[in-house]
Amino acid sequence: MTTTTTAQLATGTRASTGSHFFGDTAVLTGRTVKHITRSLDTIITTCIMPIGFLLLFVYVLGGAIHTGTNTSYVNYLLPGILLITVASGISYTAYRLFLDMQGGIFERFQSMPIARSSVLWAHVLTSMIANVVSMVVVVGVALLMGFRTGASVLDWVAVAGILLLFTLALTWIAVIPGLSAKSVDGASAFSYPLIFLPFISSAFVPTASMPGPVAWFAQYQPVTPIVNSIRDLFTGQPVGSDIWIALAWLVGILVVAYVFAQVIYRKKIS
Repeated sequence: MTTTTTAQLATGTRASTGSHFFGDTAVLTGRTVKHITRSLDTIITTCIMPIGFLLLFVYVLGGAIHTGTNTSYVNYLLPGILLITVASGISYTAYRLFLDMQGGIFERFQSMPIARSSVLWAHVLTSMIANVVSMVVVVGVALLMGFRTGASVLDWVAVAGILLLFTLALTWIAVIPGLSAKSVDGASAFSYPLIFLPFISSAFVPTASMPGPVAWFAQYQPVTPIVNSIRDLFTGQPVGSDIWIALAWLVGILVVAYVFAQVIYRKKIS
């Protein structure tokens, strides 16, 4: 941690608890964002795999895949690729949090007059920033590959809201192994099932084309309604009940992950 950050956190108590929390979170978020800007390879690495999948499925496998729609395959594919981008990026959140735990930074923060929850929120907000940058890069590549959308401004706002909520929910999941893992590999390995989950959904092919039990799982797991909702918004079509199912999944995951993360965090700092 930089001397400037330490000095900012140690400058006495503030009159308002709310301003205390927001001020501390802002300082600590600046610290973790600086770590990313000094090692941009993390964002580059996060983008490589989703872009690789985008290129592979559009230019190599896309011609053999029938989606049952008139839309181009890159348009069909992009929502699922964006979710994979987030699932790939949050592994670095767990990694950075694990390094702070092992490096004794948390113990140092406990001796300062700072809001304890601001430490976790700094990592969460940094994850949000990094993943937004990664998704913008992926969308840019998709545009170069022919992605086109009939979405209105409000549709784009809705897409952004869903993706931000998805990122927030998965980031709080990442906090759990970041706090509790025994090794660096253990802290980041949890993301592999999350990256794989979109493959068993409507992200790449319609669920109706899958065998019975697989189709059932694909239809009722959380990724499918999220992908379907984003796809409908991108095409400017009215969204059905999928968006409410998607929001219910995201809010439920967020609440459960947040509660578990807070319980583990309190045990760690008690």
